[in-house]
Formats: sequence, C-alpha cells, structure tokens
Amino acid sequence: MRHILVTGSSGLLGRHVAAALLDAGHVVTGLDMMAPPPGSGWTHVTADAGDLGVLAEVAVGKDALVHIAAIPRPTGRAAADVFRVNMSAMYAATEAARIAGITRFVYASSFSVLGYPFFEKPVVPPYLPVDEGHPVGAQDIYAISKWLGEEMVDASVRRGVFSAVSLRMPWIQTPESFHAQIGPRRAQAEAARDLWAYLDARDAASAFVSALEQPLEGHLRAFLSAADSYMDQPSAGLAEAAYPGVAHHRPLVGCASLIDTGVARDALGFVPRYSWRDYPLAPATI
Repeated sequence: MRHILVTGSSGLLGRHVAAALLDAGHVVTGLDMMAPPPGSGWTHVTADAGDLGVLAEVAVGKDALVHIAAIPRPTGRAAADVFRVNMSAMYAATEAARIAGITRFVYASSFSVLGYPFFEKPVVPPYLPVDEGHPVGAQDIYAISKWLGEEMVDASVRRGVFSAVSLRMPWIQTPESFHAQIGPRRAQAEAARDLWAYLDARDAASAFVSALEQPLEGHLRAFLSAADSYMDQPSAGLAEAAYPGVAHHRPLVGCASLIDTGVARDALGFVPRYSWRDYPLAPATI
C-alpha cells in the first residue's frame, strides 16, 4: 500500500485513475478545483494544481504523484490560457514532487505530441501504426504544452529527482460518452486526424496503476490505445484512403488500432480490455 497524490482527480480521467488506485489497495489524495464525484472514497483537497505552495504541502508524505490536471484541448480557450494553466501546473507538480521527496511521477501526456489531431499544417505519419519512434510534431498549444511537460519530467529524471512514466493517450471515452462524442465524428473526414483512435477510461486507469507499481528506472514514454479503432471499417482501407502510400510496419488486421502499444505492453503489462463494440447501443433518435 502506497499513498498517491492525484492532481485533476475530479475530471473524467482523474476520477477513474483515483478509483483504480483505491481498488488496487493504495491510499489516495485527490487535488482538484472541482468537487470529487459522489462516493469517491479518497481524501479530497480543493485547490488549483498550479499553486506550488499548496501542492508542495499536500505532497508531503506521499510516495508518488500522478499529474493529470490540465486544460485537455486547445479549443474553447485562448491559447495563452492553455499554455499558462498547463505549464504552471506542470512546474508545480514536478517541483512539489522534488520538495516532498517523491520517487515516482506519472504524467498524463497525449498522443497529440505527434501533431495529431489539432495540427494546422497536415501531418503524414512516416509509417503505421505509429509508435514511440514517430517524430514529435506538436503544432497547437495544447500539444506543445504536453510535449514540454514530458521534457520537464525528463529534466527532473536527469537530476535524479524521481523515476517517471509519461502515458501518451488518445481520446478518452466511456460507455456513456462514446456514442454522443464519437458518433458524429465518424462521418467526418476530420476523423483521420485522430487516427481513429480512442481509449476506454478504465484501461487508461489500469495503465496508471501499473505505471506506479512497476519497478522502472529513468523516464518511460509510452503510447496507450484501445486495441481497435473507433470505426467499423477495416483499418487498412481507412489508412490507405487517408494516408496513401504510407508503409505499414505490421499488418493492420481488421479494425486494429493505428497506435502501437507494444512499449506499454512490454514495460507495464498493458493489454486493453474494453472496446466500444461492447458498449450499450446508442439510444435511438426520433
């Protein structure tokens, strides 16, 4: 049993991570500006994750820090706000971990560090499925903040502050959100920007638990994804239509994901268990 501090614990991803950590037998303190979900079961601190003074105080006595708090996309907010909020919280999290002597840091990064899906100048993958060898290609301010966050984590690891895992995730979904959010997206050519990728929040949470429990050293950067795409057409055909001529490093069988999660599988034991194909059907529209 370890005591884990989770920033952003009231958000979609954060609440699933905090709950999974509790289920795994850990003690959890959540920090968020929003109230925790009803019956959450963890200690909650209402605070801004960018407030270093508060975060450093709360981090004292914790064994690990999971940093999830962030503005989750570049849309709907001024770019300056996205950068200021995300980077101030990133600095506060890494510095609070250093001050408190925390030895494991897990960061909620994003597959957007590759440039998808918010690019302005089109990004063409050098090969499919994408993996950790894909060049970083962040363009929008959200992706830039996530990439700089990984670099801040890397700097702390180089200084010997902690060992760390940065989990690069696509669009987080639940059975309740999937049809409303993904349904309209499927019909748009813009869906290719996502590489048709998604991740069930429960699978994401499981990966965070493993990232805290595995005896890792250094800084692991790993992609997560559901095993399948969010489309019902074969992935090879989708890829050829959107990205003609791009080489396939391995066969895209059926509706396989276009994100390779082999690093997460090998290092963390990550095997996605949930698929949208098992979600309840969307309610009929009149």
